[in-house]
Parts: sequence; C-alpha cells; structure tokens
Amino acid sequence: MSSLDKDLALTIKYDKDYCLQVFAPMNVAFTKGKGVYLYDTEGRKYMDMVGGIAVNSLGHGNRELVRAVQTQAANLIHCCNYYYIPGRSELAYKLCRLSFADKVFFSNSGAEANEAAIKLARGYFYHKGQNRFEIITANMSFHGRTMGTIAATGQEKFSKPFAPNLPGFKYVDYNDIEQLKAAVNDSTAAVMLELIQGESGVHPADREYIKNVRKLCDEKGILLIIDEVQTGVGRTGRMFAYENYGVSPDIMTLAKGLGGGVPIGATLCTNEVATGMKVGDHGSTFGGNPLAMAAGNCVLDQIMDKDLLNNVGQVSGVIFDQLQALKDKYPVITSVRGMGLLIGIEFDGTVSSSGMKEALFSKGFLVSAIGKSTIRIAPPLIISQSEAKKFCKALADILKSQKKRPLQLTAAEGSRNEEAIKEAIVKETGVTISSVDNNELE
Repeated sequence: MSSLDKDLALTIKYDKDYCLQVFAPMNVAFTKGKGVYLYDTEGRKYMDMVGGIAVNSLGHGNRELVRAVQTQAANLIHCCNYYYIPGRSELAYKLCRLSFADKVFFSNSGAEANEAAIKLARGYFYHKGQNRFEIITANMSFHGRTMGTIAATGQEKFSKPFAPNLPGFKYVDYNDIEQLKAAVNDSTAAVMLELIQGESGVHPADREYIKNVRKLCDEKGILLIIDEVQTGVGRTGRMFAYENYGVSPDIMTLAKGLGGGVPIGATLCTNEVATGMKVGDHGSTFGGNPLAMAAGNCVLDQIMDKDLLNNVGQVSGVIFDQLQALKDKYPVITSVRGMGLLIGIEFDGTVSSSGMKEALFSKGFLVSAIGKSTIRIAPPLIISQSEAKKFCKALADILKSQKKRPLQLTAAEGSRNEEAIKEAIVKETGVTISSVDNNELE
C-alpha cells in the first residue's frame, strides 16, 4: 500500500509538482476496488461505469485474476524473449483458436499493437518486392499516442504539435465507401479502421460499409486492419467486434480488456500476412512477459467459463432499453449509440459532457466525457442488470432535476465562461470541477 493512500491532498500536490501534466484528473484518488465498484481515499464508493476505459473486463479484485497474477509473480515476473515463454504460447493458441488468426505478436499497449500492425502491413509488401506502403484510415479515428499511431489517427489535433509527422497515411470519411475507393492507388497497402470509433463519441460502423470495405480490399489486394483495442475481448457481446459484421480482417489489434488491468497488447494476423515480418524485424523487451500472459490467459478463460458474453448481451439490452426510454422522455438526450457495453450518450447544448460527468460523479457513478456533449460508458463485463439499472436511474434523476434547474450553461456559452460553468456545477452538485472540457482519451 502506498504511503499516500489516505492522503488525497498530498497525492495531488506530488502529482502537480513531479508528474508531467498531460492529464486533467478529477479531485479523487482510488485505493481499492471490488466488482464494479471503486473506493476512494475517504472510503466513498463509486460504480465504475467506465471500467478504466474498457480495461477492467473482469471488474476489480477478481479472485481468479488476482490469484493468477500473484502465483505468476511468485514464480517468475519477467523472462526475456531469448527464450520460450509457456504462458505466451498458451495465450497465442487461445487467441488463434477463438479468432480468424494464425499468428500473434504480443506487446504492452494498444498503441504498440497498432504500431506492429502498421509495420506488418508494410513489411508484407516489402518482402513481396512491392512498393506498397500507404495506409488509409478514417477521419475522427484514434489509434494511439506514438509517432506512428498519431499519424494514423484521423484527428490533426493529436499530431499537429509533433510535426513533421510520419508520412504514408491518407484519411477518408468514416462509413463512406466511395471516398475510400477514390483514395486507393497502386501504393495502398492497407485500410485501417475501428469498428466503433470510441474516442470521437462511440460511433459504430455501418455493417454494409464494412462488408464493402472487405470486398474492396479483396479486389485490390489490400490488407484490412481492424483496430479492436477498445472493442475486442467481449466488449460488444461477441469475443471480437468483427464477428458482428460478418467479415474477417487480415490483421487485428487488441489491448485494454485482454489483460483485465495488466498492461498488454496483441497483434493478430493470418499465416499469409505473417510473412511480412522475419526474425529481427520487430520485437519488445516486455511484450509477452509471463505476468501479462498469466493475466491474459485468466481473462479469456473466465469470459468463456462464466459465459460473460451472454451477460454482456443481456445487460446491454437493459441499458439500451432504459436509455432509449430516457431519450424519448428527455429531449436533451439527442443520441444513444454503441454496441454491447460500449455506449455513447450524446446531449444537446444545454448539458455538457463534463457537466453530466460531474453530476453523475456526485451521485457515485464514474463515466468519461468525450468532447463537449457525449459521455461514454464501458463498465466491466461482469456488471449485473440490477447494477446497470441503478446507473440509468441516477441519470434519470439528474435529467429530472435538469428540467427544473439547468445543470450547466450551453456549450456555446461554455467556451467563453468556463469559471461560470464551474461555479454553476459546484452549486448544483457540490463537486469541485477540475476541467470543463475534459476530453478523456486512452
């Protein structure tokens, strides 16, 4: 246990004094978790409806996961890739048996998994003697924070401060097959897409669009990379989101929920695509380490053994039904979208995402705010229907009070009156605001 576990003020001071200030955290620190709940330094209880941004797939304090990690840590935490690692072989076998894939490369994060996918696609054509290197991605996509993955990300705000950016990427509008067709040329190596654009507001791809993308890739000899860092490992009610679309990728990336909280990344591909990397072409010091592999194996086993995919489907149905009923009753909700337990709730200009996040926080519920108007929920896959209903009721109570007293100024006013917005939310909820426009990203 950290010496600061009971001292929030000193935790905040040390963070501001000694940590690079790239986040805008709320004024809370958690020291314990159990199931779908987190407990702060004062012992207050919160329902974790964001799940570490789709990471804590088995919830907090899961006995089997804790035991697997403890046992592995007692035996061997790290062993480098000069040697065979049994847990790595086992996890690779399971992932391939559960998916389209024949081969897996393990890393430590979603960004690293996507870096490997980019290299693999380019290497595939290099080793064939073909000069095909360009990768087409979607506007408003998000693929990571490394120099390669910010170049792949179709949002200039992530790459502009770090220019010049890695060349060889094109961007087209999401769900627009004609734009994609027009962007393909003799240099195109791959199309890289998320099936749900989580970081821009939880926007699912159209099913016909994805089928047409797969058809286009087949016709042109282009590789299809599906980024399932956020949607994979049961999040959508299937083990992998691509299963909902009736297509298979050539390369798929995973991270987040695969480790249940332990850092991990995975890049999966077919045997044909695996020819794109030879010995020495890629590597990772920590990738595939015994500790992370023990976590990944435990997560997959529990998802299957405890029928968590079925639970995701049932709980998701309850949440969508209740949110749709709230949307019908309260026009401030303009859209409810997503799949499984990855859901975006968008509001009109009278309620900002950060205002709603703070209001829910004051009632003991944790969500993330995306941009100015959308909140995202991605709770642990173990969440029960009754727990999901508690969240929906809390949201309903806030919306009911919102009709009587507006929770926050409009988004347009908000950009000019941040302090006034903070004061309004504090008065309404009693919660101190750390940032009004807190765009939370993986």
